Amino acid sequence: MINLNILPLADSATTPAVGADLTSTITTIGMFAVIIVVFYFLLIRPQRKKEKDTQKMRSALQVGDEITTVGGVIGRIVTIKDDSIIIETGADRSKLRLKKWAIQSNDTIHDNG
Repeated sequence: MINLNILPLADSATTPAVGADLTSTITTIGMFAVIIVVFYFLLIRPQRKKEKDTQKMRSALQVGDEITTVGGVIGRIVTIKDDSIIIETGADRSKLRLKKWAIQSNDTIHDNG
């Protein structure tokens, strides 16, 4: 005959409650959600806004604007095509052809009214 009395019985003090385990899981998921929301508002959203403003600046370029490229070249726009521009730079009026994505800033101030 087998003696079953040697096996310990499950005691409510030693086993975690199912409700507490579920609460812990929900809390962990909630903390991850809060971290994702914080990252969105602190990192992703400002970066997208900056990219949108840069695209708006690049699409509003006009002939005669003084621009600075990503590489630090400063020049005046001579010709604008679909995705490229031609600028004059330096005293000898050298001409450079650049892609629009290489324009970092428009240094010309326009009157809007």
